[in-house]
Amino acid sequence: MNRHSIAALLRRLYERQVTPESALEELRHLPYADLGFAAIDHHRVLRKGFPEVVYGEGKSVEQLEAIIRHLAERGSDILATRLPPEVAARLTAVLPAAEYSPTARTLRLRQGAPPPGVGKVLVVAAGTADLPVAEEAAVTADTLGSATERLYDVGVAGIHRLLDRRALLEAARVLVVVAGMDGALPSVIGGLVERPVIAVPTSVGYGASFGGLAALLAMLNSCASGIAVVNIDNGFGAGFMAHSINTLPALPEPQPEAKVGQQAAATGNDAPHLP
Repeated sequence: MNRHSIAALLRRLYERQVTPESALEELRHLPYADLGFAAIDHHRVLRKGFPEVVYGEGKSVEQLEAIIRHLAERGSDILATRLPPEVAARLTAVLPAAEYSPTARTLRLRQGAPPPGVGKVLVVAAGTADLPVAEEAAVTADTLGSATERLYDVGVAGIHRLLDRRALLEAARVLVVVAGMDGALPSVIGGLVERPVIAVPTSVGYGASFGGLAALLAMLNSCASGIAVVNIDNGFGAGFMAHSINTLPALPEPQPEAKVGQQAAATGNDAPHLP
C-alpha cells in the first residue's frame, strides 16, 4: 500500500463503505511482512513518503522476485537498484509494466502519483564513465517525483563545456554532481551556484584514485560552500537526498520595503520627512 491508498481506505471506512473488519484485513501487513529471508517494511511509505527501496546486490534472483512481487501485489511503487540485465529480464517478465534502465541498473514500477517536487533536480556528470552512478541518481529523483534534468560530460578537463550551460545550472533547485578521477567538478559548480550541491565521488580513475577514495577526499575538502558529499558510487543516496531537498516548501518571495512617505500615509503619521 502507499500513502494515497491508505488515505482512500480510511476515507471509505469513515463513510461506512467498508467494515472495520475488512479494513483491518487490508492493513494486516502493516507495519511489515516477514518473508523469512526478508522483513519488508510496509510502514516506510508513511514515515518517509516512499516505500522501501530494494538493493539488488547480494540477493538471489528468487529472493528479488519474491520481494518485488510482494510489493507489487500490495500496490506499492517499486524501485530496485544494482540489478544486472539478466536479473532484470526475469523480473520484467513477471512485471511487464516495470521499466529497467541498463545504464543505471535500476528497475521501477509506478503504481501511484508521487508528490511532486518544488523545482528541478539537475544531475551533472563529469565524464561518460560516470554515467551509471549519475543515472542511478537521476532515476531515483525522478521516480520519487522530482522533475529531473541531466547535464553530462562536462568535466573540468574541458571547463568551457560547463560554462556554456550556466543558465541550466542556475535554474536548478538542487544539483547532484558526479565525478571520479580528481573529483574537482563539485567544487567548480559549488563556486558558481547558490543552490545546494550534492557531490558523488565515483570509483572511476587510474590506480592512485584508489577506487574513488581520492575523489571522496577531494570533495570532503572542497573550499566551495554549500556542498554535501555522499559515499563512493552512491547515486541512489544522492538522488534521494536531492528529492528530499526539492520537496521542502519554497520560501515566500520577499516583499519590497515601503517608502517612508507611504508608511506615513498608511499610518496617518504627519511627521516631516527626513532629508
